[in-house]
Amino acid sequence: MRKLGNTDIEVSTVAMGCWAIVGDSTWGRQDQDDTFAAIEAAVESGINFFDTAEAYGDGYSEELLGKAFKGMRDEVVIATKAMPGNHEPVALKKACEDSLRRLGTDYIDLYQLHWAARDVGFNETWAMMEQLVQEGKVRAAGVSNFGKEDLTALLDHGVPASNQLCYNLLFRACEFEAQSVCVDNTISIICYSPMMQGLLTGKFAGADDVPEGRGRTRHFSKDRPQSRHTEEGAEEETFRAVEHIRQIATEVGEPMANVALAWLPAQPAVTSVIAGIRNAQQARQNARAGDLSLDTGFVNRLSEVTDALKEQLGPNMDMWQTDSRIR
Repeated sequence: MRKLGNTDIEVSTVAMGCWAIVGDSTWGRQDQDDTFAAIEAAVESGINFFDTAEAYGDGYSEELLGKAFKGMRDEVVIATKAMPGNHEPVALKKACEDSLRRLGTDYIDLYQLHWAARDVGFNETWAMMEQLVQEGKVRAAGVSNFGKEDLTALLDHGVPASNQLCYNLLFRACEFEAQSVCVDNTISIICYSPMMQGLLTGKFAGADDVPEGRGRTRHFSKDRPQSRHTEEGAEEETFRAVEHIRQIATEVGEPMANVALAWLPAQPAVTSVIAGIRNAQQARQNARAGDLSLDTGFVNRLSEVTDALKEQLGPNMDMWQTDSRIR
């Protein structure tokens, strides 16, 4: 367990990501019994932190959590997010109340701004976030996908408890600028996509083995289907790094996915890592990774073998677009 920012909220180093449980076109069909079994196994394994959003299945993910946590609300920490279109104060208050209703609770532990909405002043939005905290509807306020520029602008009006960022061994863009702002202001980094959409599980031997829907980040060529960026990609560098990570995992004696997850909590400001969990087996495996403490030597070697890829992809914190939405 680790403290969330400057709050008194304690969260597990591994959190359950609750987007995939909606069973949409991105993730494929999901059996509701598997979802409830996954949540139960997560709690039994020591995971107390569950991350969702109003955007996941148009509120369906929140509804599932509401059903799962009846009678055990005080045992878990629930984080959800408001879409940018709901950051105007009146809309934000309504969005929060709608999430509360779907979750079947009278408070949200961590309420986050999903992306920066620059058409609404951060002063207005954050004033409402603080009002929701004062009203007891929210315990802590955070952000998601805020780069150095937006985070610095927000700090003129308040300090978020956390910043949820895409961060993994194959995508370390936040290390260029945003991470230091979080460190300096005791803002917890919550990492999403820690497995780099499956690349860090080791199940793909090369770029051509990756499904179309996943092979569209800036790691891959702009010519790949569904790509939205204009770059040549870094396919050779990406899979060279994967092979190095695989070799180190063999030395550690743990599955590659566990080693990749365990690297993240060793990084500055990282408090928790969001792992997508769809069944009980995944819940237990990911919880085990949260208990894995890597020797400093292994941590440093994992960083070294992915440094070249980090430099190639650069400081753009948007995995999908050259014209970054994150700044």
